[in-house]
Amino acid sequence: MFCLKVTTDARWAARALGNLDALLVDHAHCEMKAASNALSLAMRHCDDAVIVRTLTDLAREEIEHFQQVLALLSARGVPLTGPSVDVYAAGLREAVRRLPRDPVTTPLVDRLLVGALIEARSCERFKLLSEGAAVIGGDRYPGALWRELLASEATHYRLFVDLAVRASGGRRPAVVARLDRLAELEAAIVDALNRNHDPSGPATIHG
Repeated sequence: MFCLKVTTDARWAARALGNLDALLVDHAHCEMKAASNALSLAMRHCDDAVIVRTLTDLAREEIEHFQQVLALLSARGVPLTGPSVDVYAAGLREAVRRLPRDPVTTPLVDRLLVGALIEARSCERFKLLSEGAAVIGGDRYPGALWRELLASEATHYRLFVDLAVRASGGRRPAVVARLDRLAELEAAIVDALNRNHDPSGPATIHG
Protein backbone atom coordinates (compact mmCIF):
# COMPACT_ATOMS: atom_id res chain seq x y z
CA MET A 1 0.00 0.00 0.00
CA PHE A 2 1.45 3.34 -1.07
CA CYS A 3 5.18 3.29 -0.35
CA LEU A 4 5.19 0.46 2.21
CA LYS A 5 7.75 -2.31 1.70
CA VAL A 6 6.23 -4.96 3.98
CA THR A 7 2.69 -5.89 4.92
CA THR A 8 1.39 -6.26 8.43
CA ASP A 9 1.30 -9.81 9.81
CA ALA A 10 -2.27 -11.08 9.38
CA ARG A 11 -2.32 -12.14 13.04
CA TRP A 12 -2.15 -8.48 14.06
CA ALA A 13 -5.82 -7.86 13.19
CA ALA A 14 -6.92 -10.90 15.19
CA ARG A 15 -5.05 -9.62 18.24
CA ALA A 16 -6.38 -6.11 17.72
CA LEU A 17 -10.02 -7.14 17.42
CA GLY A 18 -9.58 -9.55 20.31
CA ASN A 19 -8.84 -6.65 22.66
CA LEU A 20 -10.74 -3.83 21.05
CA ASP A 21 -10.88 -1.61 24.13
CA ALA A 22 -7.08 -1.45 24.41
CA LEU A 23 -6.79 -0.75 20.69
CA LEU A 24 -9.27 2.13 20.90
CA VAL A 25 -7.43 3.67 23.84
CA ASP A 26 -4.18 3.45 21.92
CA HIS A 27 -5.76 4.94 18.83
CA ALA A 28 -7.21 7.87 20.77
CA HIS A 29 -3.70 8.76 21.85
CA CYS A 30 -2.40 8.32 18.29
CA GLU A 31 -4.91 10.90 17.08
CA MET A 32 -3.91 13.36 19.78
CA LYS A 33 -0.20 12.85 19.02
CA ALA A 34 -0.87 13.38 15.31
CA ALA A 35 -2.64 16.65 16.06
CA SER A 36 0.21 17.79 18.31
CA ASN A 37 2.81 16.89 15.68
CA ALA A 38 0.96 18.83 12.98
CA LEU A 39 0.70 21.91 15.19
CA SER A 40 4.37 21.66 16.17
CA LEU A 41 5.42 21.54 12.52
CA ALA A 42 3.15 24.45 11.67
CA MET A 43 4.59 26.64 14.41
CA ARG A 44 8.19 25.79 13.49
CA HIS A 45 7.60 26.76 9.88
CA CYS A 46 5.19 29.66 10.23
CA ASP A 47 6.90 31.54 7.38
CA ASP A 48 5.10 29.30 4.85
CA ALA A 49 1.38 30.12 4.92
CA VAL A 50 0.42 27.08 2.85
CA ILE A 51 2.19 24.67 5.20
CA VAL A 52 0.71 26.40 8.25
CA ARG A 53 -2.83 26.37 6.88
CA THR A 54 -2.61 22.77 5.69
CA LEU A 55 -1.16 21.44 8.92
CA THR A 56 -3.57 23.32 11.17
CA ASP A 57 -6.47 21.97 9.11
CA LEU A 58 -4.97 18.51 9.56
CA ALA A 59 -4.65 19.04 13.31
CA ARG A 60 -8.31 20.02 13.50
CA GLU A 61 -9.30 16.81 11.71
CA GLU A 62 -7.13 14.69 14.00
CA ILE A 63 -8.80 16.27 17.04
CA GLU A 64 -12.21 15.44 15.55
CA HIS A 65 -11.10 11.83 15.16
CA PHE A 66 -9.85 11.83 18.75
CA GLN A 67 -13.27 13.01 19.90
CA GLN A 68 -14.97 10.27 17.85
CA VAL A 69 -12.85 7.58 19.46
CA LEU A 70 -13.31 9.15 22.89
CA ALA A 71 -17.09 9.06 22.43
CA LEU A 72 -16.89 5.41 21.44
CA LEU A 73 -14.83 4.62 24.51
CA SER A 74 -17.34 6.42 26.69
CA ALA A 75 -20.22 4.48 25.14
CA ARG A 76 -18.36 1.26 25.90
CA GLY A 77 -17.64 2.35 29.47
CA VAL A 78 -13.87 2.34 28.90
CA PRO A 79 -11.72 5.03 30.53
CA LEU A 80 -8.99 6.78 28.59
CA THR A 81 -5.86 5.68 30.42
CA GLY A 82 -2.42 7.21 29.94
CA PRO A 83 -0.55 6.82 26.67
CA SER A 84 2.00 4.08 26.11
CA VAL A 85 5.32 4.61 24.36
CA ASP A 86 4.91 4.34 20.58
CA VAL A 87 7.99 2.20 19.88
CA TYR A 88 7.26 2.21 16.15
CA ALA A 89 7.06 5.99 15.73
CA ALA A 90 9.99 6.64 18.06
CA GLY A 91 12.12 4.05 16.25
CA LEU A 92 11.25 5.50 12.87
CA ARG A 93 12.14 9.05 13.87
CA GLU A 94 15.43 7.91 15.39
CA ALA A 95 16.36 5.87 12.31
CA VAL A 96 15.66 8.85 10.07
CA ARG A 97 17.76 11.16 12.24
CA ARG A 98 20.78 8.89 11.69
CA LEU A 99 20.54 9.08 7.90
CA PRO A 100 22.79 11.50 6.00
CA ARG A 101 20.96 14.45 4.47
CA ASP A 102 21.54 16.41 1.29
CA PRO A 103 20.39 19.95 0.43
CA VAL A 104 16.98 18.61 -0.68
CA THR A 105 16.24 16.38 2.29
CA THR A 106 16.05 18.99 5.03
CA PRO A 107 14.81 18.15 8.53
CA LEU A 108 11.37 19.47 7.53
CA VAL A 109 11.23 17.21 4.46
CA ASP A 110 12.17 14.21 6.60
CA ARG A 111 9.60 15.01 9.27
CA LEU A 112 6.89 15.33 6.65
CA LEU A 113 7.91 12.03 5.06
CA VAL A 114 7.89 10.32 8.45
CA GLY A 115 4.35 11.62 8.81
CA ALA A 116 3.51 10.14 5.41
CA LEU A 117 4.87 6.73 6.41
CA ILE A 118 2.94 6.71 9.69
CA GLU A 119 -0.27 7.59 7.86
CA ALA A 120 0.38 4.88 5.25
CA ARG A 121 0.90 2.21 7.92
CA SER A 122 -2.19 3.37 9.81
CA CYS A 123 -4.22 3.23 6.60
CA GLU A 124 -3.08 -0.32 5.92
CA ARG A 125 -4.03 -1.42 9.42
CA PHE A 126 -7.43 0.26 9.35
CA LYS A 127 -8.09 -1.70 6.17
CA LEU A 128 -7.26 -4.92 8.01
CA LEU A 129 -9.53 -3.89 10.88
CA SER A 130 -12.43 -3.03 8.58
CA GLU A 131 -12.10 -6.38 6.80
CA GLY A 132 -11.87 -8.23 10.11
CA ALA A 133 -14.88 -6.42 11.52
CA ALA A 134 -16.90 -7.27 8.40
CA VAL A 135 -16.10 -10.97 8.86
CA ILE A 136 -16.96 -10.96 12.56
CA GLY A 137 -20.00 -8.69 12.21
CA GLY A 138 -22.01 -7.14 15.01
CA ASP A 139 -22.21 -3.64 16.44
CA ARG A 140 -19.38 -4.33 18.84
CA TYR A 141 -16.82 -3.88 16.05
CA PRO A 142 -16.93 -0.35 14.59
CA GLY A 143 -16.34 -1.27 10.96
CA ALA A 144 -17.75 2.04 9.71
CA LEU A 145 -15.22 3.94 11.85
CA TRP A 146 -12.30 1.93 10.46
CA ARG A 147 -13.45 2.56 6.90
CA GLU A 148 -13.75 6.29 7.58
CA LEU A 149 -10.31 6.41 9.15
CA LEU A 150 -8.56 4.44 6.41
CA ALA A 151 -9.90 6.89 3.80
CA SER A 152 -8.73 9.79 5.94
CA GLU A 153 -5.26 8.32 6.46
CA ALA A 154 -4.90 7.78 2.70
CA THR A 155 -5.63 11.47 2.17
CA HIS A 156 -3.18 12.45 4.90
CA TYR A 157 -0.45 10.31 3.31
CA ARG A 158 -0.74 12.18 0.02
CA LEU A 159 -0.92 15.50 1.87
CA PHE A 160 2.36 14.89 3.70
CA VAL A 161 4.12 13.82 0.50
CA ASP A 162 2.88 16.92 -1.33
CA LEU A 163 4.01 19.16 1.53
CA ALA A 164 7.43 17.48 1.48
CA VAL A 165 7.70 18.23 -2.23
CA ARG A 166 6.77 21.85 -1.53
CA ALA A 167 9.32 22.08 1.29
CA SER A 168 12.00 20.73 -1.07
CA GLY A 169 11.35 23.47 -3.60
CA GLY A 170 9.37 21.22 -5.92
CA ARG A 171 11.96 18.46 -6.31
CA ARG A 172 9.49 15.57 -6.42
CA PRO A 173 11.86 12.88 -7.81
CA ALA A 174 14.32 13.53 -4.98
CA VAL A 175 11.54 13.46 -2.39
CA VAL A 176 10.12 10.21 -3.78
CA ALA A 177 13.61 8.66 -3.70
CA ARG A 178 14.03 9.78 -0.08
CA LEU A 179 10.62 8.36 0.82
CA ASP A 180 11.60 5.03 -0.74
CA ARG A 181 14.73 4.94 1.44
CA LEU A 182 12.77 5.82 4.55
CA ALA A 183 10.24 3.12 3.71
CA GLU A 184 13.06 0.57 3.87
CA LEU A 185 13.84 1.70 7.41
CA GLU A 186 10.15 1.54 8.29
CA ALA A 187 9.95 -2.03 6.97
CA ALA A 188 12.86 -3.12 9.17
CA ILE A 189 11.12 -1.65 12.23
CA VAL A 190 7.84 -3.40 11.42
CA ASP A 191 9.64 -6.72 10.87
CA ALA A 192 11.38 -6.37 14.24
CA LEU A 193 8.10 -5.58 15.99
CA ASN A 194 6.46 -8.60 14.32
CA ARG A 195 9.25 -10.87 15.58
CA ASN A 196 9.27 -9.50 19.12
CA HIS A 197 5.58 -8.95 19.89
CA ASP A 198 3.84 -10.80 22.70
CA PRO A 199 1.20 -13.05 21.04
CA SER A 200 -0.97 -12.87 24.15
CA GLY A 201 -0.71 -9.10 24.56
CA PRO A 202 -2.96 -6.40 23.09
CA ALA A 203 -2.17 -4.92 19.70
CA THR A 204 -1.59 -1.24 19.14
CA ILE A 205 -2.14 0.71 15.95
CA HIS A 206 1.58 0.71 15.21
CA GLY A 207 2.79 -2.31 17.13
